Amino acid sequence: MPDNARTRVVILGTGFGGVYTARHLEGRVDPAKVEVALVGRDNFFLMSPLLFEAGSGDLEFRHAVNPVRPLLKSTRFYNATIERIDLAGKEVHARSAAGDRYTLGYDHLVLALGQITDKRRIPGAEHALTFKTIVDAISFRNHVIEAFERADAATDPAARSRDLTFVVVGGGLVGVELCGEMSEFVDRLLRAYPRITRKEVKVVLLQRGPRLLPELNEKSGVYAEKRLTRSGITVRTHTGVERIEPARVHLPGGEVVDAGTVILSAGLAPNPVLAGLDLPRTRDRITADGCMRVADRPGVWAIGDCAAVPGPDGQPYPTLAQHALREAKQLAKNLAAVIDGKEPAPFVYHTLGTMAALGHYRGIASVKGITFRGFPAWWAWRTYYLIQTPGLGRKVRILLEWTVALFFRQDVVKIDLADEAGQPVAPTADPKGTAGGSGAEPAKP
Repeated sequence: MPDNARTRVVILGTGFGGVYTARHLEGRVDPAKVEVALVGRDNFFLMSPLLFEAGSGDLEFRHAVNPVRPLLKSTRFYNATIERIDLAGKEVHARSAAGDRYTLGYDHLVLALGQITDKRRIPGAEHALTFKTIVDAISFRNHVIEAFERADAATDPAARSRDLTFVVVGGGLVGVELCGEMSEFVDRLLRAYPRITRKEVKVVLLQRGPRLLPELNEKSGVYAEKRLTRSGITVRTHTGVERIEPARVHLPGGEVVDAGTVILSAGLAPNPVLAGLDLPRTRDRITADGCMRVADRPGVWAIGDCAAVPGPDGQPYPTLAQHALREAKQLAKNLAAVIDGKEPAPFVYHTLGTMAALGHYRGIASVKGITFRGFPAWWAWRTYYLIQTPGLGRKVRILLEWTVALFFRQDVVKIDLADEAGQPVAPTADPKGTAGGSGAEPAKP
């Protein structure tokens, strides 16, 4: 590389890890000497903990995401889908939604592409909804409202029961928080559907393990189960899923649950872009050292959910946003150090704690070894993620929305994702009075 050439750093992914690595790196390197590029399919990053409230309507969808460009100063952002990573040639190939292709060479590559919901473990999982992206939240909301619409008009008791049965597979943080928000969402929906009673609506949470919330202590899992049960959720532990069919879940022992809605929140799988790369793996995550370097791949770094970064005890840090945020800060320091010819330092972080919202102004939190529950935990959950949201304007908008939601009912509306071309059109009539195609003259009275 010529002496006057800039060092090229390419960061892949617009989640917490990717965006915050770029932000911190901007303050540590000279743009005249270091060229930083960020590539992501979305031009925003998702505040994933707020996804549940966006799905239920407590929060506008656009307020659960943060635009990337205002957060960056000198970083070049490419709003494009990553098609291929050439590790040997040190190139990233990407394509925009309009079809424009980009080839980005790099000296340092940061992999921050996260993971996706694992659909490999359960046969038929493609028939289930997922809850990981903003599109998932919109689809989930539309699907639940559509189920209530069908049930309200149904004349067949079996069809009505199936439409009003919702199964959530997985009792970890995502599944529990989803059920908590679901119970509150259902209560609000029932006001608009007086012909449907609360007893008819069944929300079932299936957990293969012995208790809910394995990420927290046992008491927290017990409390979460009690709260969800009190909210009308049927919790079944020690219950795996053998296979999923359209509107049907098969359990061990031949038991079948007819459910119009099945949501999968169990397990994570590698991002498809990373799945085919020849990189070391630890339980489907890219193996990195304590400094977040990928072994035997000089210049390649991994961060966030897609990376297994070992802590002081040798165990990988959990896939939580708080870790990705702190990893990003240390990775920026390490990149700047290596570019300056210095040695990187290992990432060391002691988890502050874990929190979960359970709906109806209740939550569970374990912070620095102290566990608290109920309203204080719910309030702490909201406060923490409000503080973590970048930008004063965004914070104020979220706070106002939460306040308005306390006093006014949310609209029960579906967000149509089809364009005009996808809308059904009534057939025209031909001159003879029969249904005709386009161009037929309208029938005269």
